[in-house]
Amino acid sequence: MKYTWRFNEKAFKQFKKEIDRPVQKRIIEWLDSHIEGSDDPRKWGKALEGNLGTFWRYRVGSYRILADIQDHMFTIVIIKAGKRNDIYKR
Repeated sequence: MKYTWRFNEKAFKQFKKEIDRPVQKRIIEWLDSHIEGSDDPRKWGKALEGNLGTFWRYRVGSYRILADIQDHMFTIVIIKAGKRNDIYKR
């Protein structure tokens, strides 16, 4: 099976509100080219540790994408996207 990606509702609102349009486009293009249709989305990211240990991080320039990989549905759910220094704050 091939993986697909989607935003959760809260993350999408935050993404549209806080990230500039050109950066939004760049992030979506990255997700489409690397995650959409991928057999192994883990090869593009890094597992997080600590209290975020169930999530994965993807790097797009100075921006980070936090995601939950749902293997049973072959879906990557984007839970947050933002600048590196802001992304891990609650």
